[in-house]
Amino acid sequence: MSQTIVDTADEGSIRNGEREIAPERRGSECPECAGSIQHDEEHGERTCGECGLVLEADEIDYGPEWRAFDDTTDRRRVGAPVTPLRHDKGLSTTIGWENRDAYGNHLSERKREQLRRLRTWNERFTAKSAQERNLKQAFGELERMASALGLPKPCRETAGVLYRRAVEDGLLPGRSIEAMTTACLYAAARQHGTPRTLVAFASVSRVEKLPVQRAYRYLSEELGLQIEPADPIHYLPQYASELEISDDAERLAREILEAAMERDLHSGRSPAGLAAAAIYGAARLTNERVTQETIGDETGVSSVTVRNRYQELLAAYEETRDRR
Repeated sequence: MSQTIVDTADEGSIRNGEREIAPERRGSECPECAGSIQHDEEHGERTCGECGLVLEADEIDYGPEWRAFDDTTDRRRVGAPVTPLRHDKGLSTTIGWENRDAYGNHLSERKREQLRRLRTWNERFTAKSAQERNLKQAFGELERMASALGLPKPCRETAGVLYRRAVEDGLLPGRSIEAMTTACLYAAARQHGTPRTLVAFASVSRVEKLPVQRAYRYLSEELGLQIEPADPIHYLPQYASELEISDDAERLAREILEAAMERDLHSGRSPAGLAAAAIYGAARLTNERVTQETIGDETGVSSVTVRNRYQELLAAYEETRDRR
């Protein structure tokens, strides 16, 4: 009776009629002839360049899935990524409103009528339930207000997530969609360190300031939002851009606010008012012509607040500078 002795210490083991390569030999060297291993990306194989042994086949291709068959630079073959700013997260089909074909030619009357019916049915199918129609209307308002205020995309996406959570938790019945949308955007702006005043939000919203305040309090309590008080320094870049002050004045206004915060002068006071007063005080120290009325018109902070705050801010700054 003959026996077959298989040496597994060096060449691996025989399993199901195929040779299994030992883990320590799965490198850049062929286990049969010690030749160099080549990677064939087109066929997804690792082969030996000397004897042609196929070591691995059907590898996963982690490269881009598109290919370009013309000279165009647009190689997209799939739709847009998933986004929380759409009621269906961007997974539905979008039919453009331009009545032209792929070559830019105008469509015939029959084709235009057919596309019009397709758009109508597409709109109906993408928002079938009341909740989806609610989200669609709210996200449209959110995009409009965020564009008017110049808020970045991450802030808009956070606002969309907050509003979707409010809808899923049943917080919308009996409350205005516009007020809740504005409150979500206000909360997201504070979370991302790009705050705006409630006056600024009310100026672009379809509701007044008071309903937005109530919606924000209700939203923060029900969703358990842990939002820290706004930092007055976060308002400086926005106000400095609107007032067109110099970089030296903006830097000095930051130092004034830091000195005031060291003495806890910001406790219990409006951060937007402190930022506006610091800019006015810095403009006076740098001899820039910015009036209190101009600051009030651009920032939404009353001139009385600016007048009452900037003197104590400058006093705190002078004391801090003398102490240093």
